Amino acid sequence: MGNRAVITTKDEQIGIYLHWNGGRDSVEAFLAACDKLGHRSPSDSGYGWARLCQVIGNYLGGSLSLGVDVYSRLDYDNGDNGTYIIEDWKIIDRKHFSGVEQLEYDLDKMVADILEKQPKQKE
Repeated sequence: MGNRAVITTKDEQIGIYLHWNGGRDSVEAFLAACDKLGHRSPSDSGYGWARLCQVIGNYLGGSLSLGVDVYSRLDYDNGDNGTYIIEDWKIIDRKHFSGVEQLEYDLDKMVADILEKQPKQKE
């Protein structure tokens, strides 16, 4: 199985599929890490989608668990965490979710862990 989720914006054009770490606590931490890094938001540009994928991929490692596609082709009604609608690095809505919210991870600690796995910026 997995801990699946999709992340998209209000226009539901593009989305990111997570097979693991799809709980709200993880998704909020990915978004907060992108905000701390000063990345543009996916609701503003394609570069925002790229940076969000990069941050998540750097954290998860490996070659599985992360996908990006047209929203309608993703498993948005996945039976786990559904779909998060984001704007400016915040979750503003949720679809296809009726379960119990996952709150296993401390936000500040997880953000620090995510930031630790990012490449160091060249000066």
